[in-house]
Amino acid sequence: MEASLEGGRTRAEDDDCVILIAGPTASGKSALALELAAKLDGVIINADSMQLYEDLRLVSARPSADEMAGVPHRLYGVVPASTASSTGAWLRLAAQEIDTARAAGRVPILVGGTGLYFKGLTEGFAEMPAVPEDVRRRARDLAEREGAEGLRSALLDMGDGEAAEGLEDPQRLTRALEVIMATGKPLSLWQREGQSAPLLPGTVSRRLVLAPPRPWLHERIARRARLMLSREGCEEVRLLLAKGLSKKLPAMRAIGVAEIGAYLAGECSQEEAIHRLTVATRQYAKRQETWFRNQMGDWQRLDPSAEISAEDFLLPRR
Repeated sequence: MEASLEGGRTRAEDDDCVILIAGPTASGKSALALELAAKLDGVIINADSMQLYEDLRLVSARPSADEMAGVPHRLYGVVPASTASSTGAWLRLAAQEIDTARAAGRVPILVGGTGLYFKGLTEGFAEMPAVPEDVRRRARDLAEREGAEGLRSALLDMGDGEAAEGLEDPQRLTRALEVIMATGKPLSLWQREGQSAPLLPGTVSRRLVLAPPRPWLHERIARRARLMLSREGCEEVRLLLAKGLSKKLPAMRAIGVAEIGAYLAGECSQEEAIHRLTVATRQYAKRQETWFRNQMGDWQRLDPSAEISAEDFLLPRR
């Protein structure tokens, strides 16, 4: 996607182009998306799993009301915390918003930190079957009792040698066991049969990962942790906890809910809560960076600490 200036306004020459902006938490994705949207007459579409939830405005660092009023924003705060959204559900919503933006002659700009969302958009996605809770519990109990070797043995007994021999991570082994226990079909078969075509082939999207230096990112994370412990952040978590929702729901596992909840319950001081938030957010950012490096190695990378602008991204790649 090359850029040209018409009357002081930058426009994308490729009418079918979609812009994807990924990056770790607190890396400045939203600010860059706003700048691009202003220059390209864009629509910003959320690609962050926690920012989907209506109850997590400050905790999930959703764009402010002023920011959302200035540029169209979609899929922010559209799912109640009582609902467990999924990658497949998000992809369906995102596809609708992309089509709507294109039909209006606007550039869709997808921004967020959920790597699996971007992977589904650009590589396709296999919708997995629902697993009953009792089956899930049995598989997890086995994992706790017997570890990875016990999971492998169970998978071999049930005929999924591919997962037993090819997977190392205990969580992925547990997931493979859940699926074959619930459906009688190996996870790999579900993945092959259910794989959808990518919604956004490389020819119709510009793909960017923000890759900041660790010290710069850590400073921003520390500032965000203090903001989350503000009166507004504490009230947001208090109201969420008052709903009595299951702790297994995605919104209840968001960084900030447990940490602020402990502070509200008098289990730790404010400074200890800030420390816990900072550590948890740093660990999450590190996991995000590992995902982007391993799964999105061919995406364009920019260092946000170097005061990048929209033009840095819009310039033709060499």
